[in-house]
Amino acid sequence: MEFNEKYPTEKLIPYARNSRTHNDEQIAQIVASIKEFGFTNPILIGDDDVIIAGHGRLMAAQRLGMTEVPVIRLPHLTETQRRALVIADNRLL
Repeated sequence: MEFNEKYPTEKLIPYARNSRTHNDEQIAQIVASIKEFGFTNPILIGDDDVIIAGHGRLMAAQRLGMTEVPVIRLPHLTETQRRALVIADNRLL
């Protein structure tokens, strides 16, 4: 697992098969949380810069005009594990 303090938002690639969507109210809530507490939950990405978890956080960061966000890179996951984590993360939140 690799933690990068800051990572360019334009390099992050949304997962094409992500089934979860965020409405404007949810994004506004994430924006408010980032403003109040900072970016406390990094975006999870694979080695290919595809987002595993954190699509809403990225949208909120972009709305705030942030050009870099914290990420955790998970290079050790197989494709099957990545898909399972995407599903699990969407169900947990």
